[in-house]
Amino acid sequence: MALADTLLVFRSRKILLLLLLGFSSGLPLALTAGTLQAWLTVEGVDLTTIGWFALVGQPYTYKFLWSPLMDRYALPFLGRRRGWLVLTQALLAAAIAFMGTLSPRDAPWLLAGLALLVAFLSASQDVVFDAFRADSLAAEERGAGAAVSVFGYRIAMLVSGGLALVLADSVLGWTATYWLMAGLMAVGIVATWNSLEPAPAGTPPRTLAAAVQEPLGEYFSRRGAWTLLLLVVLYKLGDAFAGSLSTAFLIRGAGFSATDVGAINKGLGLVATIAGALAGGALMAQLRLYRALMLFGVLQAVTNLGFMLVAMAGKNYPLMIAAVGAENLCGGMGTAAFVALLMAMCDRRFSATQYALLSALSAVGRVYVGPAAGYMATGLDWPAFFFVTFLIALPGIAMLWWQRARIEALDTAPKS
Repeated sequence: MALADTLLVFRSRKILLLLLLGFSSGLPLALTAGTLQAWLTVEGVDLTTIGWFALVGQPYTYKFLWSPLMDRYALPFLGRRRGWLVLTQALLAAAIAFMGTLSPRDAPWLLAGLALLVAFLSASQDVVFDAFRADSLAAEERGAGAAVSVFGYRIAMLVSGGLALVLADSVLGWTATYWLMAGLMAVGIVATWNSLEPAPAGTPPRTLAAAVQEPLGEYFSRRGAWTLLLLVVLYKLGDAFAGSLSTAFLIRGAGFSATDVGAINKGLGLVATIAGALAGGALMAQLRLYRALMLFGVLQAVTNLGFMLVAMAGKNYPLMIAAVGAENLCGGMGTAAFVALLMAMCDRRFSATQYALLSALSAVGRVYVGPAAGYMATGLDWPAFFFVTFLIALPGIAMLWWQRARIEALDTAPKS
């Protein structure tokens, strides 16, 4: 595929709408996490209560439990995917606006309950959006679709995270800021309304029991099903190990200030991740799925060694900027290819359930490597730690090479 054809994929109406839906998917996250924590802190809520508020994010971890409902049942408007999307988006707008009317000091537990509801609705929107994206995209569009979704999601996190804090502190106050964020959910509603419902593929599950059993049965009936699941766990494992302690390393190990880390590791890192996702999506149209996964997987592994060089050199700003930029750029490229892989692994009859399960499995590394990484960093020096994270990435690359034929088959399988 020529470069001009590659760029045309990004100019399609479908991809633009996925950008807006990605924004809608990412917007609620900070409103129940960092932004909410800042609001509680400013209002003088005690630290014990603030600690309990961290639990409102649990629905994002367990969303696969109710995803079969969204495969089994279609609402009586807009179709199986768009109907659930617009319902969750409208309820999110109402719940976020209601959050803005409450006082953290006067009604902390009512606010906590409402934040939990927002997290539940947000996780539900994610389930349907992931299914809608997997159902809508042809093989050659998956890279671009994954890239713009990540782009929209990250921009939304900036809006509901950093921008919301500035507006609440200096311009609007907390109530009006939450109302503004609620109003921005209209972006997703408009995008859903203007999207096309994906054409049905086969017969959806006829009962709720079938909606639970059939997606698992269909997936595990495939040859090599368990091996591909292992690849899902391993592909970004080295990246997860390095990222889990990168902030602690830059402050404690390399001697950079928290301001340095905020501006470079978080600010530059976010920009590089977005750029990497977009570049990865563009390159995927030419490389196709297997070659993109292999190239980006190797780059992800090699860039972990950049932090090893920082650890050996000490407080060196140009080297730190280069390491952070390269790691996030290649990590974003890997994420675009990885999301495309998960989409390719889904049967469109059960894409809500299968994608929710696959994404939960892919989060195992990100969620659970922290304690192991802490023990490793304690027992090793920092250069050795980052070299080990490079080694941890190699089994995923080897597994990818072993599964080349299956991945190429997924990439060329008919969309239906």
